[in-house]
Amino acid sequence: METCQKVLLVDAETGYYRLQRYRVGDFFGPVDLGLHLAGRVGSLNIGTGLLAGSIFPGSNRLIFSGFSPCWGGFFVSSMGGASLVFENLGINLLAIVGMARTPSVLVLNRQGSEEIEVELQSVDLPRVWYAGRTGVYSLMDHVFERFGGRYGSEPRILATGPASLATDFGAICSVPIENGKLTFVDTWAGRGGLGTAMLREHGIAAIIYGGSFVDDDFRDRKVADEWFQQRYQKRLATKDFEATKKYRFDPEFDTGGTFGVNFATLKGGLLSFNYSSIFWEEARRIELHERLVAAHYLRQFNEETIKPRRQHTCGEPCAAVCKKMFGPYKKDYEPYQAMGPQCGIFDQRAAERLNHHADAYGFDAISVGGVLSWLLDCLHDGLLEPEELGVGDRPAFDPESFAVEADSAHNAALGCALLDGIIAERGHLRLGQGARRRARHLAREKGRAVLDRFVYTAFARKGWMVPNQYWTPGALAPMPIMGKYYMYYGQDFVPPRELGRINADRLKRELVMDNLGGCRFHRAWAEEMLPEIVESLFGQRTAFERSIEVTASRINSRNASVFWESERSLDLVIQFLRRKHEVEGKQDPELLAWLARFEGDKHAAGLDFWYEMHKGAHESLREF
Repeated sequence: METCQKVLLVDAETGYYRLQRYRVGDFFGPVDLGLHLAGRVGSLNIGTGLLAGSIFPGSNRLIFSGFSPCWGGFFVSSMGGASLVFENLGINLLAIVGMARTPSVLVLNRQGSEEIEVELQSVDLPRVWYAGRTGVYSLMDHVFERFGGRYGSEPRILATGPASLATDFGAICSVPIENGKLTFVDTWAGRGGLGTAMLREHGIAAIIYGGSFVDDDFRDRKVADEWFQQRYQKRLATKDFEATKKYRFDPEFDTGGTFGVNFATLKGGLLSFNYSSIFWEEARRIELHERLVAAHYLRQFNEETIKPRRQHTCGEPCAAVCKKMFGPYKKDYEPYQAMGPQCGIFDQRAAERLNHHADAYGFDAISVGGVLSWLLDCLHDGLLEPEELGVGDRPAFDPESFAVEADSAHNAALGCALLDGIIAERGHLRLGQGARRRARHLAREKGRAVLDRFVYTAFARKGWMVPNQYWTPGALAPMPIMGKYYMYYGQDFVPPRELGRINADRLKRELVMDNLGGCRFHRAWAEEMLPEIVESLFGQRTAFERSIEVTASRINSRNASVFWESERSLDLVIQFLRRKHEVEGKQDPELLAWLARFEGDKHAAGLDFWYEMHKGAHESLREF
């Protein structure tokens, strides 16, 4: 296997590019190398892992890294399957610096052993974005029509949308191209606003890449099976098939995918109506889940997607077939939760309308779902008036009288109107400097209660992130990168100091995956096996594991987390603890002690709980 990583450094301002080499051992992948380059030259980095193109399932995630416009610190985002084509360029990482003079398409091509071709071509974004399928989809269509003929095999396109200009949380979209056509299976580097970084900070609206360069990938299945037999007494394919059961089909729940399994199992843990469900009695949450989710939202998904097996991969051969489809719509749990029950939407047609509208604009789906549910909640309770947000009505947010199809459609229409207002940067919907900053302005003008309805984690002066859609303190922990799974999101009670240490361990385990371009859906074997594979192929397991420790420590050295600013963020933690005791009957002495402290002084206890998590993480992420 090759012993160096090749980095293509492109200056978007001048078009100048050069190839740099970094020894494997000094750096192992797109995260530790991306952290080095981002700190040194301020680059946005897009790269593959050392195992890209190999026989290992899930090894072809494309990893994006750089300083996040919305979070404010170093961030890592990833996209399924997109490095399978990237690897045909014969490089490991693309680093973009400088700012193109006009919005541009970066064209990367390499045919055979010839040098890589690098070209910047301007693009009329308003004309392209607001024609055809609109947004990211129209931009991908335009780029493929304009440049696709240059490639001897199917290229791949990375595209931004209007959200990357209007907000700090624009995402990057891509789809596999099959038989000369763009598919509907959209894959995203969503979290962290790196689409905004690509367009607003570097002037790159889209990237098209591909080639026919062939390198020495690990393809010896017999040897790989021997490794897996030694550890699991199973062949690689068998172990991976078992590990990805949830994402394909889980017979225990008679459904599959993150959408199916999560919505089948949430029950009283369902978050809805902008987290207001955390204040309800458990019986009320369960009744809503049974009536609106199990009997309608989930049933539609199972009948329309799971039973007919409408599923696809992200672009690489994979047993998980995790992309659950219905026509042009891909159904994942977190987008269809954040722009589903959180926005008062429990019908697939309504959720499809809102999710697709947000996707076309190129938003990070989870973040925009959190923003929309916050605004809808403020509208419902009269904290904001419809005319102040440019909409014509208030949402239907009464769970008892909720008419599942009509009220879902009504709320989706309001959500789409709010999205249009965000893109048009109208009034209170100007989010170019972030939703946290907008919430602060609204709090000064309209009262503190407006900010208190917005659930987010805060970082540094302006950084913010809507948490992952799980009701657990880990989703709001003071970690250096939030919004991903660099933390523990289990449903059990863990004392905060220990939770901080577990969060740190989770960060390091996820870095093993990301730094090798691995998909976390395969983590049941990959977290254990990848260091062993690095040893077998490169003889550097000890150096690799040391690099993970160092990278985690250096990421954490920039940890500028801020204590929860909104009341509902704090309440999310408190109500989680109460549910553990009052509903599940947990009698853990430390749980009871924390509940007593919250009863005595809510905010003081909250600060102590937050700092205990912070301490635990720092204890585990020191560099020795």
